[in-house]
Amino acid sequence: MSVSPNHTPAGDPLTLDDKTSLWQQLQEAIRGSDADYTRIPLNRAILLLAVPMILELMMESTFAVVDIYFVGQLGPSAVATVGLTETYLFLLYSIAMGLAMGVTAIVARRVGEGDKQGASISGVQSILLAILCSVPFAIAGIFFARDLLALMGADAWVLEEGYRYTQWMLGGNVVILLLFVSNAVFRGAGDAAIAMRVLFFANTINIILDPILIFGWGPVPALGIEGAAIATNIGRGIGAAVIFWNLVRGGKHIRAGFRQWRLNFKLMGHIFRTSLGGIGQMLVAMSAWIFLMRILADVGSEAIAGATITIRVMLFTMMPAWGLSNAAATLVGQNLGAGHPQRAENSVWRIGIYNMVFLVAVSFVYYFYSEELIGIFSPDPTVIRIGAEWMRILAYSYFVYGWWMVSVQAFNGAGDTRTPTWINLIFFWMIQIPLSWWLAIRLDWQESGVFWAVFVSETAVGLFTLWLFTRGTWKNYKV
Repeated sequence: MSVSPNHTPAGDPLTLDDKTSLWQQLQEAIRGSDADYTRIPLNRAILLLAVPMILELMMESTFAVVDIYFVGQLGPSAVATVGLTETYLFLLYSIAMGLAMGVTAIVARRVGEGDKQGASISGVQSILLAILCSVPFAIAGIFFARDLLALMGADAWVLEEGYRYTQWMLGGNVVILLLFVSNAVFRGAGDAAIAMRVLFFANTINIILDPILIFGWGPVPALGIEGAAIATNIGRGIGAAVIFWNLVRGGKHIRAGFRQWRLNFKLMGHIFRTSLGGIGQMLVAMSAWIFLMRILADVGSEAIAGATITIRVMLFTMMPAWGLSNAAATLVGQNLGAGHPQRAENSVWRIGIYNMVFLVAVSFVYYFYSEELIGIFSPDPTVIRIGAEWMRILAYSYFVYGWWMVSVQAFNGAGDTRTPTWINLIFFWMIQIPLSWWLAIRLDWQESGVFWAVFVSETAVGLFTLWLFTRGTWKNYKV
């Protein structure tokens, strides 16, 4: 591969002088930067993008952690309701995250090329597309909540009381899609600080409303598990309205005026086709989780509750790693657009090292304090035992998982969302699901069989994806 004249021997493009202190850079990251991420020093570019992305994702995961903290006080069946509902929400998240991958890649590439007008129009069409995608989920949630829960093996309490939670969460799913896709627009443009601030505001509302609506306060009646869903929808809905206003008003790198808010089916189709691989990628991974939850449902509600709490703790503690990985996607997209493929690759390796160090530290906490972490969310000894067991098993795989997260985002940031889809199809559907059933049901390992199957499959997929990244085919992908 030839290297352009403006590349240093190390492979990075000529960078601007950087004499700002670490504290000044942190302030700039939180405030929002108008820096050119294709030219500034790579460590500074990573910091300016990763800090707000980490905080943004921690805010997003806080929704789940806060809900499960309060819902956990209602008993294992209430927690199981959340877990079973999330099996369907994971399908929604697949579409939201798949669209977000395509949108981030397209917007980042346009910004890297210097086409901010094209970036803005692409952002608008992606949001309109997200609204259209929300309609089928809303219909299913409002009219078929009980049937969906029964299909997953829900117990009597869930079918009689918990279904209202499912109605609210699926019925109001448009706010989830809008937040995911709108934030992806800002991330691709390099305006991650805006998404961070919006989610902080939305989370504050959710934290205030959750205990009030769940347990009641003054004239407000106790709504139980239904109150958790209402609080989440209100918080996310206000957040979606705020980020829409920010997009119209304009950020440091992107602005979509009211005149651009008209349907463009040709461009919408291009965004959907680019995102299709990402949607398929996430559908494969998320639908695999549905099968795992169905297997756990045969073990019992305590198994579902323990797994649900563990996955939420895991998602929360992994947010810094996901934030770093998202920064890699933006840097890959913008640098490929600017004609700096080697700098794009360098950013992935450097972020991969940071990710690995962080997740190894997290794995030590998981291994030695698993019961204490699960005990925060449930007093039930069986739930604590099951959740702690999975947490300890997860600790063994985090070394590899950190590299997988970054390498797969390199493909996504380049716009090649199809390659990770095929990888997920093989490792999750053809290995993880059959292995989980065989260990849990056939060998009667119960929940332990599911947990070890997840460990085997996700360690294998991480190693394979990293090897595929080293081949470098993603550098030539066009969007």
